[in-house]
Amino acid sequence: MRINVAVTIILIVVIAVFALLGTRLFYLQKYKADDYEIESQSRQLAIITIKPPRGIIVDRNNNILAASNIVEVVYAEPRLMSDPDVAKLIAGRLSKILGMFGPEILKIIYKSKNPGYVKIKEGVTRIQREAIDKGITNGSLRGIGLMPKWQRYYPTGSLMSHIIGYTGYEEVGLEGLELKFNSQLEGGKGQDIFRVDAHRKPIGLEHSVGNMKEGSSLILTVDSTIQEFTRSALIKQWKAFEAESATAVVMDPWTGAILSLVSVPDYDPAKYSTATDSMRRNRALTDPFEPGSIFKPIVATIGLDCKAFGYNASFFCEHGSYSGKFGTIGEWAGHRFGNLTVYDVLVRSSNIGMAKIGRKIGYKRLHKGIKMFGFGSKTGIDIPGEAAGTVRNLKDWNSYSIRVSFGHEVSVTAIQMVRAYSILANGGSIITPHIVRAIVNGEGQITEIKRPDALTGHVIKTEVANWVVRKPLVGVVADKKGTGKKTALEKWQVFGKTGTANISGRGGYDETNYVASFAGGAPAEKPKIVVLVSVRKPNKSLGKGYSGGMVAAPAVKEIIEKTLTYMENI
Repeated sequence: MRINVAVTIILIVVIAVFALLGTRLFYLQKYKADDYEIESQSRQLAIITIKPPRGIIVDRNNNILAASNIVEVVYAEPRLMSDPDVAKLIAGRLSKILGMFGPEILKIIYKSKNPGYVKIKEGVTRIQREAIDKGITNGSLRGIGLMPKWQRYYPTGSLMSHIIGYTGYEEVGLEGLELKFNSQLEGGKGQDIFRVDAHRKPIGLEHSVGNMKEGSSLILTVDSTIQEFTRSALIKQWKAFEAESATAVVMDPWTGAILSLVSVPDYDPAKYSTATDSMRRNRALTDPFEPGSIFKPIVATIGLDCKAFGYNASFFCEHGSYSGKFGTIGEWAGHRFGNLTVYDVLVRSSNIGMAKIGRKIGYKRLHKGIKMFGFGSKTGIDIPGEAAGTVRNLKDWNSYSIRVSFGHEVSVTAIQMVRAYSILANGGSIITPHIVRAIVNGEGQITEIKRPDALTGHVIKTEVANWVVRKPLVGVVADKKGTGKKTALEKWQVFGKTGTANISGRGGYDETNYVASFAGGAPAEKPKIVVLVSVRKPNKSLGKGYSGGMVAAPAVKEIIEKTLTYMENI
């Protein structure tokens, strides 16, 4: 009896086990078949994202400024290296080939959140590639792969850093033109799906997904040679005066095309991760400053244009001290001027003369004129990061605001000042600063970038602009009483204006440090270029001077002389 009961229990257990197995098999076949099919396929297939080469960037003479080349990337598939002993063995073999520590390779693999891919090293030699390929083929490097990748390089190094910018992970633009035109430069991605063998080596293309499109290229207005002239002259003064920073811009005044743009300190785009924020800062666009005396010709032009006074008007300059509700206004270096004409006010850079010119114009007309020159608004230049500067609302001006007339209580960027002097140089017409001339697609079709037509509308009358450039601004350089004599050239007549501005802050003005500037161009009769050099905080303690005439003017002279000589010979 007891035997029969035991047999019955055993039979029940066996039946229950088979029932459970059957249920499990039914579940796997009915409900999990698709999942296992997908997993099986994933082990047999490899998906490789195909990126086209990023478009190149060239200067106006087709010199390459940014391009891409192919490098080999060594990668691992962590899911194929889940066994610690196997992972250690493979890491050890790979370390001997790559010259990396085995534990370092294991750390990379184990920290990866992607079971299908993690980069071990970018860039290998031919011998390393051949050794890895051999290991993949014979199975000794199971889970390791090689994949080509585009890598950005910058042949001119630091020369164009603040124009070109740089790319980061996966060649995505992060600064400069690389950022601004990222979508055009990178093109369209595609994917190739390969069938692979047991060692994850491709044995055949299954199909392609997506529409890969080659990136477009950029043709710039910048000239590498002029850029080198500009950078060399600027760095010379920046270092000689131990300044905090400096910037320089050269522009075609008739079109708004930027021929060079430099900011120092600068950096190598290929090593951007080692650059400080200060080095990456494009100060020509991002750093507004009170312009000081380089603003005076703009104000005088506004007054002449609205006929607040005539060319021969005279202003009494109070022998060096002018007081009223606006406080007390003095002259640079303690000068004591009497009656000065408009010409003399600009040539001798009289603050009091400019204050009286400003009063003649009146706040309403002065504010309108400054805004018409583009101050207080972005120029629209095609590099990201531009600041607008500051021109306060007219209702916020007070008696103290008469100082706007000589470049205080407003802030401007270097690119705004270059445009303003270009308006004077071209006879009074508004222009748009720009640095990209055309875009070339993957098929070689060139598309010129459309901009507002230059020289179609006048901000000021042509005769007024011409007089200011050819008389007082030439006098600043050529007159023995002028402040810009250090820019004088024998072959070409230079025009321009010096500026030595206190640096403003929350508590008033820094009486120790200055911004030394010179804005101008040449030849005066029909200017080919307009140049601005601005140097922030030249070291006064050196005893070599700190004014725009001493610090910035020599750099402008060198830039103009070399650039015009070069332009004559191309």
